[in-house]
Amino acid sequence: MKLDPFYLIVDRASWIERLAPLGLKLVQLRVKDLEGEALRAEIRSAKAICDRFAITLVINDFWQLAIEEGCDWVHLGQEDLADADLGAIRAAGLKFGLSSHDDAELDTAIAAKPDYIALGPVFPTILKKMKWAPQGLEKLRVWKDRIGDIPLVAIGGLTPERARAALDHGADIASVVTDITLNDDPEARTLEWIAATRKARG
Repeated sequence: MKLDPFYLIVDRASWIERLAPLGLKLVQLRVKDLEGEALRAEIRSAKAICDRFAITLVINDFWQLAIEEGCDWVHLGQEDLADADLGAIRAAGLKFGLSSHDDAELDTAIAAKPDYIALGPVFPTILKKMKWAPQGLEKLRVWKDRIGDIPLVAIGGLTPERARAALDHGADIASVVTDITLNDDPEARTLEWIAATRKARG
């Protein structure tokens, strides 16, 4: 299955409900402030919305809950990868993506045989404090050459214009968080992203 070039990351199912009608095809639920039944309810709600709109839902970190709730995708950071049971994830039929920030992490990611690899931050980002410097567009081309057919996700500081440039430099998918969730008009910005990324991918 080919993933959409526009990859939205949000922290609540309500964002998916709000923006799904605009044409979302790929979204990650990245919840950092809930646990227990509240977290499970958020995942369950997001899955129901994504099922309704035929959106590919990726659950960040919580692979056990993703399995229990019948989800299809998980996303793991490098720290999560050390604790995750990839055998159980694969046995449950889940696909998974991995974050990578430097060449050493890329080697680790390739060895895990993921279904996509994310490189970031490509540009400076306000989402979280990073110990890695922005990688820049040219690094995308280098990494794409190394990973071959594995889809490459660009993340970090992207705008619709930068997303187009990232896709032109080897990324298969462009990911966004704050450029939409902190925008004064998230709906309009989402439409700009969809137009920019899908046009770049033909």
